[in-house]
Amino acid sequence: MASRADNIASNLSLANFSKATELKNRIWFTIGALIVFRFLSFVPLPGVNPLILRELYAQTQGGILDIFNTFSGGSLERMSLIALGVMPYITASIVVQLAASLHPTLAALKKEGESGRKKLNQYTRYGAVLLTAIQGYFIATGLEAYGASSALQAVVQPGMVFRVSAVISLIGGTMFLLWLGEQITSRGIGNGTSLIIMAGIVAQMPRFISNLFEGGRSGSIGGFTIAGLVVLIVGMVLLICFMERSTRRLLIQYPKRASQNGMMQADRSHLPLKLNTAGVIPPIFASSLLLLPLTITQFAGNSVSTDSTMGSFIVTLNQYLAHGKPLYMLLYGLGILFFSFFYTAVVFNPEETADNLKRNGGFIPGIRPGKNTATYLDYVLTRITVIGAIYLTFVCVVPEYIIAQTGITAMFIGGTSLLIVVNVTVDTITQIQSHLLAHQYGDLIKKAKLKGRLR
Repeated sequence: MASRADNIASNLSLANFSKATELKNRIWFTIGALIVFRFLSFVPLPGVNPLILRELYAQTQGGILDIFNTFSGGSLERMSLIALGVMPYITASIVVQLAASLHPTLAALKKEGESGRKKLNQYTRYGAVLLTAIQGYFIATGLEAYGASSALQAVVQPGMVFRVSAVISLIGGTMFLLWLGEQITSRGIGNGTSLIIMAGIVAQMPRFISNLFEGGRSGSIGGFTIAGLVVLIVGMVLLICFMERSTRRLLIQYPKRASQNGMMQADRSHLPLKLNTAGVIPPIFASSLLLLPLTITQFAGNSVSTDSTMGSFIVTLNQYLAHGKPLYMLLYGLGILFFSFFYTAVVFNPEETADNLKRNGGFIPGIRPGKNTATYLDYVLTRITVIGAIYLTFVCVVPEYIIAQTGITAMFIGGTSLLIVVNVTVDTITQIQSHLLAHQYGDLIKKAKLKGRLR
């Protein structure tokens, strides 16, 4: 059975795109905002030496910084004003969302509707400012510590003035990106924050393609390897498109109501349950936890002696938790499975959904309203979450294994990056189709009114 999106796509004509003036203005505004985002990624922090930053990032890469650098479009590598990107806001929103599901006060605030949502968004922004300040301070102190004993220093004039200015600059850059994302959402096409993250990931694609073909030209990468990577990316994109649009539709029936012609009619609808309810949160959480020890030891530098017991333990831990190692991929897969069930249980509440259905008079055929409905929803959700968790694990672990075997370092072809790019692209195209459909119906209404006036 064709979905609603497929029916919309089949009834649209791209010939009407040139006539949709409002849609074109929204697209041009979105493109202009993303260009501003890319320009800001090349503006360095005041007081840093850009020539030393590349050497610093080369020593600390391979940890959690690679994820932040990919999502920010290389801004962290260049230590620009938007080096942290929108990741503090994403982290704060996840924390607030989890707290709203666990804390009674925030849970009651979430049920207040639009006013409660605005209040939670305000708390999220406060949390983003706090996280940006903390991360900015650690970045400033880390830059000061690098090369402090040599003539090549990453910071021109270390001190409290540099730390304060760096923190203020990073907070201003992150807040500007949040404002830019809100402007894209209201005046452009798609979700602004998601588009900014996707633009940062896609910005790494030209470098990946050039390195890939340069390796093929020099002979370091075989032709079959390049062809295999292309087939892998295309296959992953098709799989993600299919699985992200897959839903389990539960039939919801409502009591019979009297219609206009006096007949009793029963209303029916469907409750869609996505196979991947958790989205991209499980891979991000699992990779962040696994890469955190490596990042801490890289920043620690030579403060811990490798001859000591602690030093040897850290070296051994980093060797086993390196990319492509069996232990890393095993823990990575188990982490994705765990966070898939955990985040799904936090996001979707079967008891609350069953109460809402009972309050509105709806029920699932063959299932009694109330507790039995909640039990049935939990049973169905658990079964489809198993499929979603296996799908997420496959999408994220297979590219890690391929990268480890080929020796190609590219976060762009990672499972998390592909998930974000494909989901954001599909959502944006869906919004464009909705605007085209609204414009097409608007033309039909205008023609109908014109014919009525002529009569």
